[in-house]
This record gives sequence, structure tokens and C-alpha cells, in this order.
Amino acid sequence: MSLSLEPPPLPNPKTGAQLKRRFISIRIGLLQSNHHRRASRFSLYPTFRSRTIVTAVLKAKEEGKSAVTEQAKPPVRIVALVGEGSVSPLKCAMWEEVMLHTAKRLKWADEGYEMVVFTDNFHQSNDQTAANLQKELLCADILVVVAVTKQDSVKWIQTNSKNISNIICFESNLNLVNKLGGSYVRGEIKGSVFDKIVRISQLKKTNETMEVVQTVSEAWDRHNSDDIRFCLLVIINAYIRPVPILKNLRAKGFSTLNCMVKNCGPQILDCLMDPNCRKALQCLNKCSPVDQVCNYRCIASYESPKLEAFSLCVLQKNNCLDLDAKIPEKPYVQAMLKFRGKDLCYETAEDIFVGWLGRLDWSWRVVAGQNPAYDQFPCQYQLFYRGKAKGSFWYEPVFQVKTFEGEMVWRRRKYRVKRGKVPGTFYFSVLDNGVVSNEFWTIVDVSEDFSWGLFHYHGAARVAGQSYTGAVLVSPEAVYPKQTEGSRLSSALEKCGIKEWELYTVDNCSCQDPPLGIPEGSSLHSMVDVEDQGWASV
Repeated sequence: MSLSLEPPPLPNPKTGAQLKRRFISIRIGLLQSNHHRRASRFSLYPTFRSRTIVTAVLKAKEEGKSAVTEQAKPPVRIVALVGEGSVSPLKCAMWEEVMLHTAKRLKWADEGYEMVVFTDNFHQSNDQTAANLQKELLCADILVVVAVTKQDSVKWIQTNSKNISNIICFESNLNLVNKLGGSYVRGEIKGSVFDKIVRISQLKKTNETMEVVQTVSEAWDRHNSDDIRFCLLVIINAYIRPVPILKNLRAKGFSTLNCMVKNCGPQILDCLMDPNCRKALQCLNKCSPVDQVCNYRCIASYESPKLEAFSLCVLQKNNCLDLDAKIPEKPYVQAMLKFRGKDLCYETAEDIFVGWLGRLDWSWRVVAGQNPAYDQFPCQYQLFYRGKAKGSFWYEPVFQVKTFEGEMVWRRRKYRVKRGKVPGTFYFSVLDNGVVSNEFWTIVDVSEDFSWGLFHYHGAARVAGQSYTGAVLVSPEAVYPKQTEGSRLSSALEKCGIKEWELYTVDNCSCQDPPLGIPEGSSLHSMVDVEDQGWASV
């Protein structure tokens, strides 16, 4: 790729650097001198080098704002313009629907994010539509152009978007340009996308700009709703105002290294001397800082006692990265109220989780999931059971991971489960490779015959700076519910703020010899089970 950059200003809430001309499947390698070796960028091991452009906000400036100022923040106005009738890669959902849904999901991050969506058919519609679009563009902070290819639409955009400081174009006509902080990036593609960047002025600033470009490009290329929203949040954070949920991307520099050396020297040495632990860190170095799929595959591929000890010391015990992620509060998801004609109680809710265990070797199998990092692994089995101790309840997921060597391996985790304040809600906690994750689960809906269920979760790995949400569709044999259940499933997904086209179908083709089984002395159902047909007469 040949690329010419104008000298960019330093990023701040009003000004910024440039963006590359196209975001379509482009990854740009940043220029680095050999003696600056990158530290790990796994979600649990954020890079220790400076990531100023991703956050683009000085901590002192952020802390200096008063509560009154925070309340008076003006809204961030985003206009999305999509090609009429254009189809997305998300199970062929229309781009217009995808962006309308993204507008709702932006509100989960901040009620002050306002996005309106137009299609480029305003030439055929009444003059009022074009007038409304022009009015929105006059006060827009960001213009997002998706799948616009018509020449007349391109010319209209070029004429009417000159005042907008931030323009990002995806999968659109090549004559459309991108702009960040009022600065353009001009270039043309020649050969491999990994061709070197030429004629770079102000190298440090350009590298920072290219890092934001790379982050947005890679996120978009993953084609899922979480990352589409993330693209917009990165731009908002870098060029308009701080995004709270992205604050944990900041690196702590030498303070992190001092903490590690002071507190965890033996664990670091042991990890570097262990082949698997060393491979894990090398693997994580190659992942994008926001690619949780890649990151978690690295950990699951090379997990070992040495890696767990390293993480436990550096992150969990000493919090050397000084991070503090919170469990997301949105979306609010209501638990199901009744089951088999009766009000849902805690015992019945636990029995629903236990599911088919006893009749089958597992409670449930995952058919599909919404979270791109944690719900996409092959052959997912769920084991829920009551423990020996009074009132104890446990969850053990069993799943496959395809390692980077191409080998399929089984993995297993163990969560402690405690009842929430409302029947059908639960608090989960797990020590996963040395880092504690806390989650809040909700039983959204389960069919009376246990043929399918939908479970939603919010979670956070506090000291890793990661928060997340997701949902899993489950059934006894890993098959989708019957078509007759379609409207009920859609209603359950709607309660979670999820569209069916957001779900990943789990690969359940080769699931031989899963390491199942529960501890001896465990118990299963208390009030209801799958073989109880007495409810049918209620």
C-alpha cells in the first residue's frame, strides 16, 4: 500500500490525526525499532507500551471535570448513511437494520450517544428526507458511510459533509475519503495490504494514528455487532470525548514493570522458562488488543500451571496494571416470571439450570451464542449441579478449543454459583487461568418441556480491565428450537436486546469423548426435572 499522510495534530476531544482512506480488510503494520519489543496485548495482559491514541485523553483532564460539567456534556451526534438495500455479512441482515440496532446498543455505553440512520435513497424520496439529512449533518460529530456505491450518492456526500471533522467509510465507493479530527488520509492500494507506508512525516504521531486505524479496521473486519459498536466508541474516545468503558486500555508503563519485578520475579522467570507459558505470551503478542477471540484462544491453547501462577501474581494478587473493570449494568434483562404455570422460585430456577443432567451426561448443550469471544468455541457442554455443602451450587462448562497448531483440545472451568436477589438471577465467579471473573446470569426463558432455553450474562474480569455481555441458546442435543417456537425465541432475544442474526452457531460436528462427569456426592433436581409431566395438566 502506498500512503501519503498530512502532518496530524495531537489527538484531543476536538482535534485528531488522520484515518486511512479505506477500512476494507486493511491492516497496517506500525513502524517500530527493533529494541522496542511489544508486550502482550491479550485482554488479560494489556500492552505495557503507550497506547495514547486509543484513549486519546489525558488522565488529569478526565479527573479534573466536576460533576456539574459531566452532567452538562453535549450529546455525541452520529449520522449513519447506508446503501439502500445493501446486505451485511451478519447472516445477510440488511445494513440499515444493523446500524439501527447499533444505535440502540450505543446507548448502553452512554445515553449521550445519539445516532440517526438514513439510506441513500433520498434522491427518490421527497425533498424533506434530504433536508432532514442535511440538517443532521450540520451538527454531526461523526459521519459513518456503509455500503454506499452509487455515484450520485457519492457526489452528494462529498458536497454536504465538508464541515464534518470525522468521516469513516466502510465497503463504499473508493472516491469517498476518510477524515479524523479534520485531517484526511490520501492513498492508493498497490499490491499487498502489508506494503510499507511511505512519505511519513511526524513519525510518532503517524504511528499513533495508524494504531487507531488498525484497531478500527480489525474490529470492523470481524463483522459482529459488538465490534461495529466498538469501532464507533474508539473514534468517539480518540477525537470527541473519553469513553468510560475504554479507560482500561491505558498502559501504565514503568509502574507496571516495577510492580511485576518487585512482586512477581519468580513467577515471571518460571513462565519464561516454561515452553507452554512462553508460547502463550508470544501468541498474545500477535493478537490485536481488542481481539478477544484471538486472545482467549492463546490462553486456552497454551494454558498451564506456570501461566496461571504468572497471572495470579501479576494481575489478581498485585493488580500491576492498576485496572478496575465493572460488570455492565446495561442492557437490563428481566428473568422469566413463571415456569410450568407457577411463579418461578429459586429451587425451580436451579433445577432449570440442572436441566437434562441425570437423564443425559450433561445439563445443556450450547446451540448458539452472542458473544464473539466466549460463545463461539466448538462442542460446548454445560454441567450444573448441587454440591455436597448445604446450599452450594456449581457450574462447569466443558468446551473445545482449536489451538494455533491446529489441534483440538478439551477445556473445562468451574464456577461457584450463588442466588441473586430475584429468582432466576445468579452470581457466578470463576478463577480462569489465574484471573477471577464475576458474572451475573439471568434465565430469560426456558420451554416447559426443556427443549430449549436462553441464558443471558453480564461479566467482568476486574483486574484484567475487561467487561462483557453475552447470551447462550441451549438445548439437550445442540439443535435449534422448532419453527413453532420461533416467535417465543425472538421475544426472549428481544428482552436481551439481541437480534437473531447476532448469534454465532456453535460447531457441534466433532464432539467425541468430552471430559464430562460431576463430583461424587453431588445432587441434581430438587423440585422439577425433564421427566416430570405433571405440569401438562396445570
